[in-house]
Amino acid sequence: MFLHNLKYELKLVFRAKDFILWMMLFPIFLGTLFKVAFGSIYANNEMFNTIPVAVVQTSENEVFAGMLTALTEGEEPALKATVTDDETARKMLFDGEVTGIVYVGETVELSVSGKGMSQTVLQEIISQCNLYETVIRDAIATDPASVQSAIQALSAEVKVCREVSSNADNTDVYVQYFYNLIAMVAICGNMTGLHIATDNQANQSTLGARKNCSATPKRVNLLAGLAGSYIAQSACMILCVTFLRFVLGIHFGGNMLLLYFAAILSGFLGVTMGFFVGCAGRMKQDIKEAISMTVSMGLCFLSGLMMGNMKGILAEHAPWVNRVNPVAIMSDSFYCLNMYSDYRRFITKIVGMLIYIVLFATLGVVLSRRKKYASI
Repeated sequence: MFLHNLKYELKLVFRAKDFILWMMLFPIFLGTLFKVAFGSIYANNEMFNTIPVAVVQTSENEVFAGMLTALTEGEEPALKATVTDDETARKMLFDGEVTGIVYVGETVELSVSGKGMSQTVLQEIISQCNLYETVIRDAIATDPASVQSAIQALSAEVKVCREVSSNADNTDVYVQYFYNLIAMVAICGNMTGLHIATDNQANQSTLGARKNCSATPKRVNLLAGLAGSYIAQSACMILCVTFLRFVLGIHFGGNMLLLYFAAILSGFLGVTMGFFVGCAGRMKQDIKEAISMTVSMGLCFLSGLMMGNMKGILAEHAPWVNRVNPVAIMSDSFYCLNMYSDYRRFITKIVGMLIYIVLFATLGVVLSRRKKYASI
C-alpha cells in the first residue's frame, strides 16, 4: 500500500506544472542571469593580476629604477613594464595593451584611461614610489649615513593580518549568490510539503476528504506523501547543483559529494518546514501558501539572495538573525565547504539543519494527529 501511494504521489508532483516551472526551470533561468551578471566582475575588477604598464623615461631616476626592478621580478610580479616613447605608449594605452603610462623624470607621474582595481593599485604603487623617493632624498641631504637604515625601514614587511587556515578553492565573492540560489530552491520545497499536509486534511481539500474516508491508514498516506516530496525535492536539488557546476561552470570548491549531500538535506528542511505550516492552524490553503511563500522570500532576503551585503549588515547589527535563519544556515554550509580546510564549521551547519528537520517534522506529525470532523 505504501509503495502504491508513493508511486502516485510522485506522478502527481512531477505532473504539476507549477512544480516544474518554479522548482526546475526558474532556478536554471535565474542561475543563468546570475552568471551573465556576475560571471566576469570578480576576474575583471577584483582579482589581482600582473598589471601591464608602459614606462616613458625622460630623465634618470635611480630610486624608481630600483623599485621597478623589484616590482617586475618573481613568479607573480606586480608589474609588467614596457619601456618605450610617449607616442607608442599612448597608442598602447588607447588599444588596451597597458593599464597606464608611467612617466619617469625628477618625479614619477601616472596616466590612466579608466577606473578599476588595476588602476587603483597602480596609483598606489606610484604614490609609494614618490614617498620612498622623497624619504631617501631627504636622508641623503640631511644625514647620508642614515640612508641605508632608511632603505631597510622602507623595505621591511609589515604584517597587520593573521593567517587563518583555508582551502578557499574559489575566492569569488559573487559565488555567494549561487549559494543562496541553491538555498532558495531548497526552501521553496516548503510548497510541496505544505500540499502534503493539506491534501490529508478533510477541511482543506476534496482530496483530503476522500483520503480520510478511505481504508488506508492516515500515517501511510502521510509517509508516502512526504517520501514522494523528499524524492522530488532531491531531484530538484541535484538538477540545480549539476546545472550550476557543470553547465554554467560555477566552481563551488570543496568536496562535490558533500555539496550534493548538503543540498539534498537542505531540500528535506524545506519540505518539512512546509509540512509543519500546512498542519498548523485551520486557515485555508491559499492563506497558508501566502504565509509560507512570504516567509521563505523574507528568509532568502536576510541570507543575501537579493542584496549581497545583507549578511554583513546583519552580522554587524543583529548577528543572531542569520544564526537561526534556516536559509542562511543552508547557504553557509556551502560556503564552509569552499572556504575552510576542516569540516568543523560545515558539520555545525549540518547539525543545525538536522535540528530544524526533526523539529518541523515532529511538530507537523503532532499537529496532524487525531483531527476529527463533524462531517465530510
